[in-house]
Amino acid sequence: MRVLAVQNYRGTGLGQVGEALAEAGAEIDLRAAYMGEPLPRSHDGHDALIVLGGEQNALADEEYPYFPALLRLIRDFGDAGKAVLGICLGSQLVARAYGGENILDRPLEFGWHEVHITEAAADDPVLSAVPGSFPIFHWHCDTFSLPQGARHLASSERTSNQAFRLGRAVYGIQFHFEADRKLVGEWNALFGEQIRESQPGWLENYAREAASVGPAADAAGMALARAWVRQV
Repeated sequence: MRVLAVQNYRGTGLGQVGEALAEAGAEIDLRAAYMGEPLPRSHDGHDALIVLGGEQNALADEEYPYFPALLRLIRDFGDAGKAVLGICLGSQLVARAYGGENILDRPLEFGWHEVHITEAAADDPVLSAVPGSFPIFHWHCDTFSLPQGARHLASSERTSNQAFRLGRAVYGIQFHFEADRKLVGEWNALFGEQIRESQPGWLENYAREAASVGPAADAAGMALARAWVRQV
């Protein structure tokens, strides 16, 4: 199993998805596209595609000129029946690739908050792996409309479209289920000044919040990660 993972921003990692891939013995081909590392022209040579998050918006083609090629690559994998996973910005790019609208500059959704799965998720191969409601980490302002034909799988109080699936295994997941407490702690260190400005008190209260909500969030995230890997 060989999986292409595309990084769009510094500090983004595979987290629990990487752990689930390691359990399955997968080879990960990690491309820092935002740093100019080239993307493959097609799905040939890879069994699945992961598109990670980032601070930029999904329409920022001028600042990130590889975006159009990434959109084509997403479609290429999906149309070939291969598994695709877009997380946060990645989900917005998957939505865009399949004709969804990118909706920018909404109020920030940050921290551990509840996500609720829809009735359509009850028999979904990935989202059925978690309870009907579970806490998970969020960090985004932008969102998207569902592409035509997408199955709506999850929502939160602030964001109606938190997860969707197209075809067999093309997933867009807005929330950061890959981000366990270890990865969130790394983001606290790396982006501390930015977090302090937008979320006063988060860093000071983080340890208490992580102890309270983190175990359940990590368990849900790992269940989703393993379920997605089974679709590869």
